[in-house]
Amino acid sequence: MTILQSEIVVGNEQYQQNREALLNQLADVRAIQQKGIDKSYAAKPKFDKKGKILPHERVRLLLDANSPFIELCSLVGYNLHDDKDGSDAGGGIIAGIGFVSGVRALITASNSAIKGGTISPMGVQKSLRLQKIALEQKLPIITLTESGGANLNYAAEVFTNGGMTFANQARMSAAGIPQISVVHGNATAGGAYQPGLSDYVIAVRKQTEMLLAGPPLLLAATGEVATAEELGGAEMHTQVSGVAEYLAENDADGIRIAREIFEHLNWKEQVTQPIYDYKEPHYSIEELLGIIPKDPKQPFDMKEIIARVIDDSDFLEFKQEYDALTVCGWAKIGGMNVGVISNNGPITPQGAAKAAQFIHLCEQTQRPLLFLHNTTGFMVGTDAEQNGIIKHGSKLIQAVANATVPKISIIVAGSYGAGNYAMCGRSLSPDFIFAWPNSHVAVMGAAQAGKVLRIVAEAKQKASGMEPNPQMLDFLEQSTSVKLEQQSTALFNTAMLHDDGIIDPRDTRKILIFLLQTIYEAQQRELNPTRFGVSRF
Repeated sequence: MTILQSEIVVGNEQYQQNREALLNQLADVRAIQQKGIDKSYAAKPKFDKKGKILPHERVRLLLDANSPFIELCSLVGYNLHDDKDGSDAGGGIIAGIGFVSGVRALITASNSAIKGGTISPMGVQKSLRLQKIALEQKLPIITLTESGGANLNYAAEVFTNGGMTFANQARMSAAGIPQISVVHGNATAGGAYQPGLSDYVIAVRKQTEMLLAGPPLLLAATGEVATAEELGGAEMHTQVSGVAEYLAENDADGIRIAREIFEHLNWKEQVTQPIYDYKEPHYSIEELLGIIPKDPKQPFDMKEIIARVIDDSDFLEFKQEYDALTVCGWAKIGGMNVGVISNNGPITPQGAAKAAQFIHLCEQTQRPLLFLHNTTGFMVGTDAEQNGIIKHGSKLIQAVANATVPKISIIVAGSYGAGNYAMCGRSLSPDFIFAWPNSHVAVMGAAQAGKVLRIVAEAKQKASGMEPNPQMLDFLEQSTSVKLEQQSTALFNTAMLHDDGIIDPRDTRKILIFLLQTIYEAQQRELNPTRFGVSRF
């Protein structure tokens, strides 16, 4: 055993400053998330009047009591499109992985309490990401739908990608992924195809309106007069059209039926999760709050983070004496073997070679990879170039891209430039990627970007025979730096779907255990694919 020894002095002034800074960043994230929840709950009187349950409450009622639930992409679209303060963030969808009747499942719910659950462009991107997770992790999907469809203010941005979500539904059914929909209300036009492409549909009496054209459009297009109930009501769809298989009396009854369907899926019976015996880390998870320096330019040792995340703080480091800036080693998390790759600075040619070799070793023995990001990127300079940083860095990216073992990324601090690619950032398709609230992801540091543009602009002025303008150059440098700083924050990146959500650092270990169990279950499960998916006659 190789137990990591912590050098952190818990409680000293620096520790307390670091802790306070991180807690403030976390509070900012939680405050924005709360705005969306508060806006949803403000619609409760309207829902109560109609005898409906709020979307957040539908999700809570669906999930097994006291079971874990990992919310996904909760702040996608923050400050984008119609969102001004976070109250409209989330893409019109509440989503995550949780347990329904003992079955691990992907849950999505239209947030119909806000703008009728209409979907923004980032909401469509979120849906595509959720479908990718469901397919890769072999998770059955349950959708609690009540949506006005696409946000027509952005119809052109939603239309094509929205069609991709329907194609994915068809392919998931063919792959053997069960899809269950409870239609709690409106599902019109394109919105009707989401339940239509599901394998099981539950309609709710006097609430479901599942139709391609509502009464006004029908009258305008054909002159026919019909009620919404006649065109798309629950009783019509269960008794006449056959679009729905089950008729529920209300929201709660629809969710009850969905839970019963899950009981009979024969899903949890196919895979048994082993019961691991493991020890907790030697150090409190609470201490993670005080390790990251308040000043992001100040270095720290990522082994302090690793020691508080892995079982028993037991870390068998790989090539410990060969390039200390890249940290690689084997550990267990929740009793499951993992290979850990992290950084204590830029990635050198030696560090890149070391990490690539480590990935090959994990691939050989099918150990999942955990990437803990803390890098300024690849090393630059004459020495790095002459030692083949391009070659070795490219080979590291090649190893990450082609590794078939599961990959999980946690952006702990900075993740800059191609170093983000080498550490399995979003573009390298990790199975899951989450970020701490203090983290930054960008092509380069904001200050460096400002200086680069200043140098380029000044050189251009001189080449043109102009006298450099210090005021203009100052403005260019400062404005560029401010812009890149704003576009590198955890909130900006999660809004753009560059990660699957911002997490409390203290939740890192339990989230990793949940994710590793999810991945293990997917690896053990054998699907029963068909050519065209389930036909619904």
